[in-house]
Amino acid sequence: MATNGRFPNSCSLDVVGIGNAIVDVLVQTNDAFLSEHNLQKGGMTLIDEQQAGVLYQASGPGLETSGGSVANTMVGIAQLGGRAGFIGRVRDDQLGTIFSHDIQAVGARFDTPAATSGAATARCLIYVTPDAERTMCTFLGASTQLEPDDLDLSMVRETKVLYLEGYLWDSPAAKRAFIAAAEACRTAGGQVALSLSDGFCVDRHRESFLELVNGHVDVLFANEGEIKSLYQTDDFDQALEQVSGCCSVIAVTRGGAGSVVLSGTQRWDIGIYSLGELVDTTGAGDLYAGGFLHGYTQGEPLERCGQLGALCAGQVVTQLGPRPQVSLKQLAADQLS
Repeated sequence: MATNGRFPNSCSLDVVGIGNAIVDVLVQTNDAFLSEHNLQKGGMTLIDEQQAGVLYQASGPGLETSGGSVANTMVGIAQLGGRAGFIGRVRDDQLGTIFSHDIQAVGARFDTPAATSGAATARCLIYVTPDAERTMCTFLGASTQLEPDDLDLSMVRETKVLYLEGYLWDSPAAKRAFIAAAEACRTAGGQVALSLSDGFCVDRHRESFLELVNGHVDVLFANEGEIKSLYQTDDFDQALEQVSGCCSVIAVTRGGAGSVVLSGTQRWDIGIYSLGELVDTTGAGDLYAGGFLHGYTQGEPLERCGQLGALCAGQVVTQLGPRPQVSLKQLAADQLS
């Protein structure tokens, strides 16, 4: 049944995400560790399998969970009571087993078969310093081997929204899968949502991202730095003016300054939810997208979608890691009723 006129077809899933299937290894550390290993604080560095092994051995005890930006978003949707699915590639190794079990355990559908050869399962070493800043070192491994043949297009055709991450654009094979899935979803009457993922990712693929935004994406997610990078401006309002109207819905997060939601000529400025001490910003943008998309696929007004996204982000930054340790469904009922 259609939801508030947004979705013309009957769908068995609310959101299906395609992204890098990564095991997050969260480690609490200090600035001295970052300096010792020449890690740029607050940055994201791509590393190879050997570097990943060295850093993993040098790190203290960590929290290991299924991760990756889109996977985190799907988990948030499932925890809110939505019907979520995820498509991504892991290897048949220990971390691949951890990823598969973990994402299914929280209620997200994950059917992509594990690769039996090639690179190991991707991992992201996330170092959280006492100021809650996160520094990431990512080995993409098997996640970049996602091919169009790996896609379960039945899932894609059954969803209201297909959610894609910009990081997929770094791999030609994953890029082809991205395009094939978007076409299948659109043909079935669904909508396509995109996260710009990272400012450096935008720098690498600006022209093709602009082409996507100008006609192939219904719902766009970005943070302030990414949207400025996309339009090569230091003026936030100027960037918003340029993106306005390119997609049906645009949601831009601004950290402590909240978020902005645009649709046509309408604009909503959404505040933050301060639910406790700031511990770790890992997953804040991912959970914002999860809350927003859950509201969107349930037919909620866009302002409320932004509020639900802000609430989920506000909760996850009060803990270590991107997996909410309270019931998001209950939190939304308590805070937004």
